[in-house]
Amino acid sequence: MMESSHLRLLQDLAMVMIVAGVVTLVFHRLRQPVVLGYILAGLIIGPHTPPFPLVADQHSISTLADLGVMFLMFSLGLQFSLRTLREVGTTAVVVAALEVVFMLFVGYQLGQLFGWSRMDSLFLGAMVSITSTTIIVRTLQELGLMKAKFAQLIFGIQIVEDTLGMTMVAVLSAVAVTGQFEVGRLGLAFGNVALFLVVMLIVGLIFVPPLLRHVARYDSDEMLLITVIALCFGVTLVAAKLGHSIVLGAFVIGTIIGETREIGRIKQLTEPVRDMFSAVFFVTIGMMINPALLLDYAGPILIISAAVVVGKIAAFSGGTLVTGHDARTALRVGTCMVPVGELSFIIASLGMTLGVTSEFLYPIAVSVSALTMPLTPYLARNSDRIVALHERHAPPWLVGALSVYSRWIERLRVQRPASPARRLVRRWIWQMALNMGLATAMFALAPAIAGRVNHWWPQWRDTPSWLGGAAGMVWLLAALIAMPALIATVRKLNALAMLLSELSVGMGGRPAARAVVQNTIYYAGVVGVALWILLLSATVLPMGPGFWVLLVIIALVTAFSWRFFIQIHAKGQAALQETLATPPEPAPAVETPPEFLLRNAELERLVVTPLAPAAGKRIGELHLRAATGASIVAIEREDGSTQVNPGPDEELRPGDKLLLLGTKDQLAAARLALTQPLPTA
Repeated sequence: MMESSHLRLLQDLAMVMIVAGVVTLVFHRLRQPVVLGYILAGLIIGPHTPPFPLVADQHSISTLADLGVMFLMFSLGLQFSLRTLREVGTTAVVVAALEVVFMLFVGYQLGQLFGWSRMDSLFLGAMVSITSTTIIVRTLQELGLMKAKFAQLIFGIQIVEDTLGMTMVAVLSAVAVTGQFEVGRLGLAFGNVALFLVVMLIVGLIFVPPLLRHVARYDSDEMLLITVIALCFGVTLVAAKLGHSIVLGAFVIGTIIGETREIGRIKQLTEPVRDMFSAVFFVTIGMMINPALLLDYAGPILIISAAVVVGKIAAFSGGTLVTGHDARTALRVGTCMVPVGELSFIIASLGMTLGVTSEFLYPIAVSVSALTMPLTPYLARNSDRIVALHERHAPPWLVGALSVYSRWIERLRVQRPASPARRLVRRWIWQMALNMGLATAMFALAPAIAGRVNHWWPQWRDTPSWLGGAAGMVWLLAALIAMPALIATVRKLNALAMLLSELSVGMGGRPAARAVVQNTIYYAGVVGVALWILLLSATVLPMGPGFWVLLVIIALVTAFSWRFFIQIHAKGQAALQETLATPPEPAPAVETPPEFLLRNAELERLVVTPLAPAAGKRIGELHLRAATGASIVAIEREDGSTQVNPGPDEELRPGDKLLLLGTKDQLAAARLALTQPLPTA
């Protein structure tokens, strides 16, 4: 029986991959999105296609499809760039938020117009509000527009929209479970997602990059790949255990790994794994489509598709215009961001899995995506013509008004007074918010952990009783872990109180007045923090003497370990800043040496000494080719291994023997550069 089930799974998987391979080959030749080929392959082998289904065990294939969802969202997280978001932050947030809200409204109203239930209408709005990152990136790559200014704006918008999509998945899960649209429940769900995102990002950015940097030093692609996949599965499991979607966990860990300097190498290693399981996921989507339902709902499909095309172009273009960009840029952004894609499938699948949406909604979502995906390359390719058509036929007063508005916004950006004090206040408030987020997470997790401890070890329930049993000990541990963040919050609060007192009273004001303002802000903030922690701890802290014993222990530990906690926080903050400040290296480019270099080129060996400034640095950090003209063409390690044509992320180690290529003058400059620090730009 066991052997038969294994053989059946192998047979089903073989059928999925064979049909998917043949169909996608045809789609590739036709220059159509291969995702549509996967969906068509699923439709061919699915249970709704006569004469009989070609897949016997659909449950096992669905399990593999869950892995596809995980790797797909992990891959989207790898493309998430906090640096890109910071560069186009305001525009990206405004445009993405406007589009999501607008399309949510449009989708919901269309569902109500068709007479669907409120839950079907809500899920329809969520599905049409998210744009396909994969299709957009592939389209811009094919058209050679990845470096264009409007493309960078698109990437920033996609980052924010994907984040909103992840939040939407969690909120929809909460709504689907309760079946109610209570504002309190929605706020709680949103807060849980936000807290999970903040804590995981901060903790991950502190610990994951050093871990991957250490693993990468072994020069083993296998070790690096296994470590990355282990992180992906681990964080996804944590998210699931905390009641979040596996989609959210995979996206978060992908975002964290995307900020490491080994990201180029990691993308190359994980792409084959992602492609395989993602193919199974999209094939599974096709298997769930009933062609008969598509015929019955042909009218709504065409209406929704038209609304998606017109609505997304209007929303994205209008949002870009509102943020002060010119009409040309706005229309190019709008015409490139039409397709409904992979995250919409996940939202549709969520509704079916939870049993809160009708059977027809899933194939409708897939059909709308299938109609909007092929339009993207044509719209993007003809965006300049659309812009020219707008400029030719738009009313002159409208063109003039948009031009005046864009110049006005630009002047506001340029003339905005730079206030160092205000920037410092905003920075400190953000730092306090992040620290309080970490502390909140620790105390919010304490009740759940205490419940697990009481379940696993019932004998510890009331031991020791003077500490409130196991729950009191868990609270004590949570307080110790959160103490560095709490101390940092109190210190920043003190500095903020001093600065605000100076700004409000002035340097020439009375010292007594400044002291009153400073003390009021500081002590009010401290009391607020304490009350918040006590509120979070209400279900864990014991009543009576145990409560005071715990407070005394925390006070004594904090007093004697104050400097230690400060050092712990400083190290974590430094690690976080180092990760965000270190840009990822681009993929190595294959360069053809110029003819004169080939004529006059010479080879020279050079040993990296322990005291050499190049020791411990990556080739890309040295900028050797740009500074001297010479290149490192090979590295011979002390362990006998050899790296031929090393990439920019290859680290030079003491004892490495380098093989340099260049002219005599270039080699002389390279020797000098590798034995003494290069001048900084």
